[in-house]
Formats: sequence, structure tokens, C-alpha cells
Amino acid sequence: MKNRVSFFTILGVLTLGLFVLDLCSGSIWLNAFSLLGSENIDSMTYNILWNLRLPKAIVAILAGAALSVSGLMMQTMFRNPLAGAYTLGVSSGASLGVAFVTMCSTMFAWMPLYHLGSVFAAILGSTAVLLLVLAVSRHVRSNVSLLIIGMMFGSIAGALVSLMQNFANPDALKLFIVWTLGSLDSVGWADMPIMLSIILLGLVLSFLLVKPLNGLMLGEDYARGLGINIYRTRIGIVLATGLLAGVTTAFCGLIAFVGVAVPHIARGLLQSSNHRLTMPACALIGAMLILICDIFSSLFVYPLPISTISALFGAPIIIYIIVKSK
Repeated sequence: MKNRVSFFTILGVLTLGLFVLDLCSGSIWLNAFSLLGSENIDSMTYNILWNLRLPKAIVAILAGAALSVSGLMMQTMFRNPLAGAYTLGVSSGASLGVAFVTMCSTMFAWMPLYHLGSVFAAILGSTAVLLLVLAVSRHVRSNVSLLIIGMMFGSIAGALVSLMQNFANPDALKLFIVWTLGSLDSVGWADMPIMLSIILLGLVLSFLLVKPLNGLMLGEDYARGLGINIYRTRIGIVLATGLLAGVTTAFCGLIAFVGVAVPHIARGLLQSSNHRLTMPACALIGAMLILICDIFSSLFVYPLPISTISALFGAPIIIYIIVKSK
């Protein structure tokens, strides 16, 4: 018990340290500790710290926790170690929703509610794809086949997005292409309450599903024997995953591999598959990973898209998992 408390204490301290480092790093280095409590801060430094870096660092924590927890739940529900919002096409469904709002906003008077409309469209798109994959999973036994089917659903969503791009006006098309690169800079203080409230709702719902998720790991028959309602559990997982993956994709774009890699890291460090431990560990490790990606991105003169950095970190882990598994 003491080892686990120490483990989470270390994760919490590391997350806080990376959060402060993310505030400091960038094209202009800031000493965050010297700024605390200081009354003589020039307007430029204050604007960089308060309006640019602080929201971005908070978004990094929220996005990392949301994607990692959603990936953990999908891996448990589908009993597939490579399941995740990106690999099962859930992110592509969210992308389809955002594409519809972005590139059709000129036909409908939605632009004043662009962010709100894109968030709900992304949640609906991700939930729809997840429901389709869940329906197919009842008829497919092979994890590899299910993974391929999820990728096919993602390809269909991508084809529909390409069709919309063909008819979109140049301004909307440019806006969507920039969004697909993935960024933590798009969320300001005005949009923060929307993202924060939806992700917190998804995380609370996820933590309420800890016991059913532990039961599902032992098989549906065993879970039913424990009195777990499988149907309600699946609906809860779909809803929580749709909220977490959908809102993160809507605000931050497509961030690959985090949801797949982080659950394996958490289980490996804890040497346990108990969701009471792995779920909070996933939230903290995912937040740390996105913070590291953002810090690494800020080292360049022109910051790299966050999806590029996450792929460099996450893809080798997935390759290792595939090679190691028998």
C-alpha cells in the first residue's frame, strides 16, 4: 500500500514539475518561480504566461488524461491491447463531425457557435463510430479482425471528410487542415469551461465504471455472475469514451497513439490491471506525456504539431507491444 501511495505521489510531483516547465519553455524562456508573487511583471510577459502558456498547459493535462482513460476503457471493453480512439476509428468519427461543422458552416449560420457546434458534432461522430464497432464486435471473435474493421470505419469517415473537402470553400478548408495537424493553442479562457466541464464529466463517469471494468476483464459470464449489468456498462463506456475522445479531438485535433500506449505503460509500472489503480495512473501518465510533447515541440523555432510529437513517442511503444506479444 505504501509503495502505491509513493508511486502516485511521484507521478503527481512529476506532473506538477512538467506543468511548471511547460510554462517556462518556449521561444522566450520565463522563470515561472520568480513570477509568482511578483508585482513588477511587464505586460508582454504577463500576456505570454497568462493568455498563452497557462491555458495550453492546462489543455495538455486535460487532453492527455482524457485520451489515456478512454483508451484504457476501450482496451478493456473490446479485450484488445491495441484498441484506442485513433486505432478504432473513433477519432476519425470525431473528425467527421468537426469537418461537417467547419466546412458546412457557410451554408448554415453556425459560425457564432462554431466551437460549441464542433464539440457536439465531434462527440456525436466519435460515439457513432464506437457504437458501430461495438455492434460488429458481437459477431467478430478475432481481435485483429475487429481492429481492421475499426480502421475501415475510420477510412469511411476519412473518405466522407475528403468528399466534403472537395466542395468546401478555401477558407473553411484551410481552417480544417490546420485543425487536423493537432494543436493545444486553440483553447483560450473563453472555451476552457466547455472543455473542462465535459472532460471532468467523462472522467467522473469513467471512475464510476471501475468495478464493472474489473469484472469485464474476467469475461462477460463472470461479470454477470458478480451482478454487473453488461448492457449498462457498455453504454456507460461508450458515453464516457465519446465525451472524452470527442471533446479532445474537437479542441486539439487528431492526437495519435496516446490512448493506445499509455494504458500499457501504466499496467507495466504498476504490475497490475486493477482499474482502481490503472485509471488514475493513466490520467497522470497521459498528462505527463502530452506535457512532454508540448515542451519538446516548443524547442523548435516553428513549433511542431502535437500529433507529430505524440506519434514519435507512442508508435515505438506500440511496435514493442506487438513484437513482444505472442
